[in-house]
Amino acid sequence: MAAVTPVRCSLRILRRLPRVVSHRLQQCPRLQALGPTPVFHISTPLTSVHWRGFRCSHVASGQVLQFKLSDIGEGIMEVTVKEWYVKEGDRVSQFDSICEVQSDKASVTITSRYDGIIRKLYYDVDAIAHVGSPLVDIETDKALEGAPEEDVVETPAISHEQSHQEIKGQKTQATPAVRRLAMENNIKLSEVVGTGKDGRILKEDIINFLAKQTGAILPYEVQKTPSPTADTPPKEKTPIMAPPAIPRPVFTWKDRTEPLNGFQKAMAKSMTAALKIPHFGYCEEVDLTQLVRLRSELKDLVESRGVKLSYMPFFIKATSLGLLQFPALNAFVDEGCQNITFKASHNIGLAMDTAQGLLVPNVKSVQALSIFDIAVELNRLQALGSAGQLGTADLTGGTFTLSNIGSIGGTYAKPVILPPEVAIGALGKIQVLPWFNSCDEVVKAYIMNVSWSADHRVIDGATMSRFSNLWRSYLENPASMVLDLK
Repeated sequence: MAAVTPVRCSLRILRRLPRVVSHRLQQCPRLQALGPTPVFHISTPLTSVHWRGFRCSHVASGQVLQFKLSDIGEGIMEVTVKEWYVKEGDRVSQFDSICEVQSDKASVTITSRYDGIIRKLYYDVDAIAHVGSPLVDIETDKALEGAPEEDVVETPAISHEQSHQEIKGQKTQATPAVRRLAMENNIKLSEVVGTGKDGRILKEDIINFLAKQTGAILPYEVQKTPSPTADTPPKEKTPIMAPPAIPRPVFTWKDRTEPLNGFQKAMAKSMTAALKIPHFGYCEEVDLTQLVRLRSELKDLVESRGVKLSYMPFFIKATSLGLLQFPALNAFVDEGCQNITFKASHNIGLAMDTAQGLLVPNVKSVQALSIFDIAVELNRLQALGSAGQLGTADLTGGTFTLSNIGSIGGTYAKPVILPPEVAIGALGKIQVLPWFNSCDEVVKAYIMNVSWSADHRVIDGATMSRFSNLWRSYLENPASMVLDLK
């Protein structure tokens, strides 16, 4: 019998051994941390054989994508995250709202580009996010599309486990100031019962909620002294005593320092630039008696079309008619005051007091609009301003500005020019005053004061005075505007 080499002998022995079947599957990376893979060892007198086993597991095909903040435009490089509409674990679809960010020019709602599940939020509320940086991580996995989706309770019910102020599908109604007050005191808005319109949470609701939690005495709250009851035996002679000292209110407020938001930064930047402009001031009184009568006649007709008619459309249209005669007031001057650009379109801005601060949206191409068209556009801008939804297009491109400070109060003002514009007007409140008419008779008149400011580097006093006289003539005799309307 021929000699058998050790190698052949070992192969024959191995053929007689029980077979060990190993599924050679690729090992899942998630299981590497669980420990070493199992090793089977079989020894024979001639050789030793090792088999290394592989774990068999299902590998998910999901992909976690970073949703980055894209370029918003207008040279904006950073924004403030004002509100999150989602939280980690929420399922979103394309075009669902993710968050609201605020720049120094407008508030923008960011929507999702993908279908999937939110895995990570990169910023807290009021944090600064930079363009190009990730906002959220979204897991997009087709294998999860058939999985049952958790029910979403669309009700502002109180939940102590809820980490976010909102529930998907319905927002807690509160102004940014109220939200900031709640955040500073670690109060969840979902736990506060709003007493405002449609359940809106007011500042007083936060203060009352804080007082109930801490037992603190609210500002200006006076403790009542117990009144004597019928069981108290009457005293024959009560000595005259000084009235009990009223306990002083305990204030729970603390000093705080917070950074300027986007709109405040923009205002600080523009007002700092305005300090370089030599302002020329000019004030005038305007008799609006005929305009008040005309508006009262048109008010019901305009409201029947679903539009609210104020005095501002008349003021804005009269301004545009005056700018046609004095185009130097509808101009831009460069920073070095070397060139002046006469603007063809009359984009007249209106200073508006909003919850986000002072905003100046503008009505585009007033020279081509009727008074009714201007009223419609003002209604739209005021609705967006109240909701904090004014866009960049509404807030940029203005060529001349009017400030209706009289709607709050005051007669005369000193308005500050908004660079690169060269003029601005501030309208005082309308007062009912005794007035001498053309026949030297004392009559009841509706008088409004207007205050103009102009860039004295390019606008002289005579130009501002003549423009103001023409503007006043249109308002004191509104019928004269018909001659110049186009």
